[in-house]
Formats: sequence, C-alpha cells, structure tokens
Amino acid sequence: MKLIKYSFGMLVSMLVFITSCTDFVEPRIPYSTFDTGAYLRTVARTSDTFNFFDLANAKFDITIEGVDAENGATVESVEVRVRRRRLIPGVGLQYVPVGTSSTVNDVLVKTLSSADFAPNDQSKFLRAKILVTSAETFAALGITASQVNGGDVFEFRLKMTDKSGRVFNDVNASPDIKGGAFYASPFLYNVSVVCPSNLAGTYEFTSSEMSSPFGSCPGSITGTVTFTAVAGTTSYGVSDATFGFWDCYGDTFGGTVRLNDACGSLTFSGSDKYGDTYTFNFISVSPAELVFTWVNTSAETGRVVLKSNAGKPWPPGLR
Repeated sequence: MKLIKYSFGMLVSMLVFITSCTDFVEPRIPYSTFDTGAYLRTVARTSDTFNFFDLANAKFDITIEGVDAENGATVESVEVRVRRRRLIPGVGLQYVPVGTSSTVNDVLVKTLSSADFAPNDQSKFLRAKILVTSAETFAALGITASQVNGGDVFEFRLKMTDKSGRVFNDVNASPDIKGGAFYASPFLYNVSVVCPSNLAGTYEFTSSEMSSPFGSCPGSITGTVTFTAVAGTTSYGVSDATFGFWDCYGDTFGGTVRLNDACGSLTFSGSDKYGDTYTFNFISVSPAELVFTWVNTSAETGRVVLKSNAGKPWPPGLR
C-alpha cells in the first residue's frame, strides 16, 4: 500500500511539474525554417469586410494575441501590409501593386510595436487591436474610393518579427498555423468589398407613359408591388413587372421575373407568363423615390416612380 501511495504521489508531482513547465517552454510551432516560435491568434473579427455603399466608414478591425514562450512578450513588431485583388472576367486576376498570385507585392499600411500588446482579463497572452480604415488603405495603395468595385478583395497580411529577429508570416507558416482552428493565425486576411442588398418589401408605385400593342391605359395609375427575396442571392421575385399596366387594360400578371441587385446595378431577369423578358432602365434615385422605365420583348413599356418605405430609404448607390 505504501508503494502504491508513493508511486501515486510521484505521478502527481510529475504531472504538476510538467504542467507548470509548459508555460515556459517555447511552443512547438511548425514553420518552414524553424520548429519553435510564435504566432498571432485571431481572437475577434470586428470587421473583415468593406461595405461598397459605405466605403467612407469601412474598416479592417481585428484583435490578436501573441502566443509564445513569454505569453506574447517576445513580439517585437507586427507590420500590416495590403494589396488589392480584382477578378476581371475573361482576363483574370489584377493586383495593385502589380503582382501575381505567387508574387506578392504589397505595401505597408500600419506597424504595431510591442507596446501595442497589453494584458487582458480573458487570456494570459498579450493582446493587440489592429484597426485600418478604408481611407488609410486607399492612401497606402494610391487609389481612391471611386476606383473600388464591388467584389474587390483587399489582402491584409501580417508580418511579425520577434525580439530574436525571426520573421513569421503567411509564407513560412505551415498549413496547421494558417488554417487550424486552434492556432487561428492565418497571417493573411481577405477583406472583400461586399454589396449588401435589402430591397425586399412591398412598395407603392405610380406608373405613367404606358404603351402596348395589346391595350392602353391613359394617364397614370397607382398601386403596390412586392419584391420577395430569393434565398442565397441578391435577387427578388417581382409580383408585377408591369407595375399595374396589365391589370389596367384587363390582364393579370404572372411569371418568374426577378429584380437583380448587383452592387447597386439593377436588372430584370426571367420572363412573364407569355415568355417575354424585361429590361430595367434606371433614371434616378433619391432617398424617397426610385425612378425607372421598363420594357418587354412585346414592346410594352412604362415609367415607374417607386416610393421607399418609412425608415428604409433607397440606397444611394442604386443605378
């Protein structure tokens, strides 16, 4: 019995010793040039997209913590670098600055020092906030907001240097570091320019200047139309793509016409119950009114003033 108690005591002592030592042993982290080092764990992604319709207030905003043998204290500096990627249909990927998918030419937009890493009440590792505004991003790249398109991607890369002069980045980090859920340290953050669309709803319209080979409707008419969101898309089913015109001359609208919102560029797709397709011709937009004409392949047409709903003005980027 004494032997069992002694052996158990030794085992507990060894476990305590090993556990206590793990805080002081440099993490075994696989890099291409060394096996031990540090990484930057992503603990919060406050903002990792740019809203195309609100570029002035867009930002890249994350929180990281330095994981190393000294709980983040070996981090000397972290460079935040950026380049823009754009897919051009029929051409391929275009980068600013000029580069390729394998040849990365990026620019420095911000540098964090060891002083930016501070203690926190959620982890033993020192943490730092990385916040880069869209204005800082554009200035670093030498572009303006007018040169940004929906679908563009800003590649933010982190380049960390420790107090021994070693460099850690997305090039020498292993797939485990960059893609593993535990490490959560990609060193590369793809910040997409997204185009949120929220046009679903029922709207009041006024239709005028209507003409058709099949009937007439003089003057102007009013009514409502409903846009129903199509799941997983930025398209909307349209309850009446003639905006009251058919009803006015004695027909009933039917079909699968959709309104498509591609970063503010509005188009129609699908067809009505007779197989005709529709074209959307933008005229103007204000917070209160969206004005356009429609025409179908049977030469029917009309002019529409679509009123916004209370508390939901039309997005200024519609076109």
